[in-house]
Amino acid sequence: MLLDVLVRTLEAVAATRSRLAKVNELADLLLRLNPAEIPTAVGLLTAKPRQGRVGVGWIGIRAARGESAPEPHLTIAHLDAALDQLQAAAGAGSTVERAATLRTLMAEATEREQAFIAGVLLGELRTGALEGVLTDAVARAAGRPVEAVRRAAMLSGDLGETALLAITGTAAQLDAVGLVVGRPVLPMLAATAASASEALEATGEASVEYKLDGARIQVHRAGADVHIYTRTLAEVTHRLPEVVEIVRGLPVRDVILDGETVALDEDGSPRPFQETMSRFGANAERTMLLHPWFFDVLHIDGRDLLDEPLSTRIDVLKRIAPALRIPGKITADPAVAESVSRDALTAGHEGVVVKAVSSAYAAGRRGSNWIKVKPVLTYDLVVLACEWGSGRRTGLLSNLHLGALDTVGEFGEPGGYVMVGKTFKGLTDALLQWQTERFQELEVRRTAGTVWTEPVTVVEIAIDGVQRSPRYTGGIALRFARVKRYRDDKTAAEADTIQTLRALLPNLEGSNVSPPPSGRDIPLP
Repeated sequence: MLLDVLVRTLEAVAATRSRLAKVNELADLLLRLNPAEIPTAVGLLTAKPRQGRVGVGWIGIRAARGESAPEPHLTIAHLDAALDQLQAAAGAGSTVERAATLRTLMAEATEREQAFIAGVLLGELRTGALEGVLTDAVARAAGRPVEAVRRAAMLSGDLGETALLAITGTAAQLDAVGLVVGRPVLPMLAATAASASEALEATGEASVEYKLDGARIQVHRAGADVHIYTRTLAEVTHRLPEVVEIVRGLPVRDVILDGETVALDEDGSPRPFQETMSRFGANAERTMLLHPWFFDVLHIDGRDLLDEPLSTRIDVLKRIAPALRIPGKITADPAVAESVSRDALTAGHEGVVVKAVSSAYAAGRRGSNWIKVKPVLTYDLVVLACEWGSGRRTGLLSNLHLGALDTVGEFGEPGGYVMVGKTFKGLTDALLQWQTERFQELEVRRTAGTVWTEPVTVVEIAIDGVQRSPRYTGGIALRFARVKRYRDDKTAAEADTIQTLRALLPNLEGSNVSPPPSGRDIPLP
């Protein structure tokens, strides 16, 4: 099939708000594909090609885009082959080879195809063709129940292969897709609530468990063979040899476990999130221990547990790995749930997850059976500068430089502002347009990629906390910052202070700021 057909379908999908219309457009496309094209096309539709990331960024794409083809002639297979070439480029000269491959590909693409290819490579297709809609479209094209398609996709972890099986296979083959030890499944996700008692009201009797500030892992063991996957199903076994050894020591033959891994101090207490993630992503020498904590078991010794109630799965977990189970309590009492939540926060963790004890494990789904509760912190900060965007935000000021007020001059002049982070999250198209105009009006200087502004604009920022950082003068950086709103009712002199933000960080060394009480030095039970 010509790539142009797929691109025009995506344009039609993006142009309508009707979910039914989106599903119909995508189902029609799927039925027109050759069977061999189906997995590739699904990957392209979701900006998740089978090759994954191929080492091309926006700068490379911008350099490669030039004259476009006057008429479409690229096929889906042609694009897939070019992605193979980009992925295969490695070693000395790979940058030049990759650039040449990309230039050739772009020269053979029409202007709309060039934009589509850029979106696929950057993972920035904003077309409304979300995976949920595409799953419905697969079911429509195959004439199968959507729940059967969804379950097969969740258990296989591959919507493209599921689409191929659903459209070309039998109903029995689709229904036969199940757990396979060594093949990761999409993790179950949690909704959110403002408090543990509110979450408990929605779930009924529940397991109220600590929400650790770590990295999610899914561990598969078949005999002595252990594989570890991230929440995005990337394999990271080689990075976690200590976890491999711990799981090999469990009294089981085959098992699939869901949990978290966190970095530990010498006394066994959890270390800050960024240290866990730094160690989690390391391929080099490992000097820091990562410890696994598990909260679910999906399979044990030939027995699938997905459809068993959580209470049964917890009993199995207690039997095979009691010392590795994440702390928590089973309760129907709101007071107990709130107590566990306070204990988790005191111990330096993110909050709690409240899980209905009667619930099955819904791989890949976010529903009301699991509800996470963690404090949402908001602070009023000052915009110091803004960077020009890329991709679909080209020509717009996007990434905000955020500053906190330093009233006492601890990190500079009294009344000045200390940079604590950046964010482009939470910005609507309307806000992007507004701030592009506004910050140029307030411009005091600029570099090639950044406009520096008068420090007068206050923006409300939601964060998950702060972490130590040598990047900024104040020694901290915001975690998961996102824009809530601009505060035109506040002056910059009313912004939150660097001292307030630093007080969020426990065990500050060399600071004259008294941090709040913290249990970061309290080890997990």
